[in-house]
Order: sequence, then C-alpha cells, then structure tokens
Amino acid sequence: MVSYRTGLHPSSILPRAFYERDTLTVARALLGQRLVRVVEGERLSGRIVEVEAYLGEDDQASHARIGPTRRNAPMYGPPGHAYVYFIYGMHWMFNIVTEPAGIPAAVLVRAIEPEEGIEVMRQRRRGRPDRELTNGPARLCQALAIDGSLNGVDLCDGRLLFVEAAPSVPDAQVARGPRVGVRGDRRALTAPWRFWVRGNPYVSKGGGTVTGRMARTDRPTKKGA
Repeated sequence: MVSYRTGLHPSSILPRAFYERDTLTVARALLGQRLVRVVEGERLSGRIVEVEAYLGEDDQASHARIGPTRRNAPMYGPPGHAYVYFIYGMHWMFNIVTEPAGIPAAVLVRAIEPEEGIEVMRQRRRGRPDRELTNGPARLCQALAIDGSLNGVDLCDGRLLFVEAAPSVPDAQVARGPRVGVRGDRRALTAPWRFWVRGNPYVSKGGGTVTGRMARTDRPTKKGA
C-alpha cells in the first residue's frame, strides 16, 4: 500500500525502534537518511549530513541537565518525536528524541543536503546561494518550514515531518568531534558527539551567531505548574 499523503511505501519511514536505541548509535545512523517535510502537499527533503547528540541529565550541554521543564518535555517522552525549540529569539532548532521514554536524550539535526523542493527552499531562503540553504540547524528549519507548531510531532506517522530510510554513509566517510558552541563542563565541551559527512558542502561551518547549542535558558518546572 502506498501512502496517499506522501506517495511512498510506509515501510520506508524509519520506525520507532530505530530511535529507541542508544543516542550515539542513532546519531551516527541518521547520517545519509532522508529528512522529509510536507508543506501543502509538496515534499521538501534532503539527506542528513550533520548531527549532534545530547545525552540526558548528566550532559551539561543538554536542556535536560536541570531536569524536566515545560520546554524540554518532549525529550522525556517516547522516541521518534520532534523536539523543536526557539533560540536567540529568532531561530528554530529541530531535534529527534531518542531512547526509551523517561530518558531525556535527543539528536540535533545540524545540516542536510537538499534533494526535493529546492525551489521552495530558495524562496524561503531568498538571496542565499544554494550551498547556504540548509547548511546549519537554523537554516534548514527556515528552508523546510520547521517551527514550534511541529514540536512534539510523531516522526513515525509519515505525515508532516518524518525520516525515510536511505543508503547509509560508509564509516570511512564519517567524521566525529566536539559539538559546536556548547557550554558546560569539560566532558560537554570535548565529547566527540557531533557526526558529519566528510567533505560534504552542506555541513555547517560552525561559525557565526547560530551554533545550534542547547541554550541555558530553561528553568525547572514549578510544582503544580
């Protein structure tokens, strides 16, 4: 059976079991997979070429370091859901929740290589060269119309936002190193939890004001709130 809304076989959408694994395993495995956003019936998509892993309350770079809050609630929920948050008062960031429910972990998608709907992406990123359409976490959210309305959406239902299975990236083409622009202790600053495709022109440069870090602006949930 082919999905009417997406025009693809349901089996090509990554299942929840894919995301329910160790976060570093999921982060590495996401490289090469196809992120798809459906806007007014049109597919905007691209292969994932850069990600960062955030590993729970012990990770001082993670929003979960201070425990549950209204903002980070999706991180504590079931795997395979979106965690979309606002940063610097101007940019959206898209994360994929990983591991079993109750373990607050997620993978930030930092960059994709555009495949479908490129003209729409150009309109949404007007004036930018094609290499700057999706080569950063805020840029890809703008290009794919990912915003707070998608926070908590189920990525396994194959409707508005999901990830399709695609050929994996060989180990020889994968690089890893510290995350970009994070704060925290030495472990947070040096852990090699960023993965990217070597030499891909859409990998972010890691500079500028948008770093994709999980900003330290959360406050613990008040009792009864």
